[in-house]
Amino acid sequence: MLLTVIISLLLLIVLLAQPASAFAHCPLCVAGAAGGLTLARIFGIDDSITGVWIGALIGATSFWAEKFVYKRIKIFPLSILRQILYFTFFALTIASFYQLNLVVKMGDIFGVHKLTFGMIAGGVLFYLVDLVNDYVIKKNAKVLFPYQRIVVSLGSMVALSIGIYILINYYI
Repeated sequence: MLLTVIISLLLLIVLLAQPASAFAHCPLCVAGAAGGLTLARIFGIDDSITGVWIGALIGATSFWAEKFVYKRIKIFPLSILRQILYFTFFALTIASFYQLNLVVKMGDIFGVHKLTFGMIAGGVLFYLVDLVNDYVIKKNAKVLFPYQRIVVSLGSMVALSIGIYILINYYI
């Protein structure tokens, strides 16, 4: 028993002493966001705002899966693989939401269910923000400040959520 504890502690120390590279969209962050989104309807958050964050969650998940898939299957160039996975993740998620009746008729924004509208708006913005981040990093050959990708991604989602909140409460 004591030998097992000592070996486990040594393995833990070895693993912690060798840090791996950090990803901009880590699986722990994605899982945390998914858990938070589950509570959104319980707290009464509007479906369109929840959809923005679900769209960002789907985007982060597809970017994370892209790295995983590209390491193993190098059939497509990375830029094409990114687009294929992004569209596939969104199409499958939206289709499953409709099939499982998670998209309920609680109102429309521009003729689209609120949750679907939020998911599309959040997903499009998340993708565009990532493209702009890539461009800025390539242009400057470095990130401008620590955690740039995370700060800009989260900031854009907060700004979009506030924009949709204003749109819903004051104009629709």
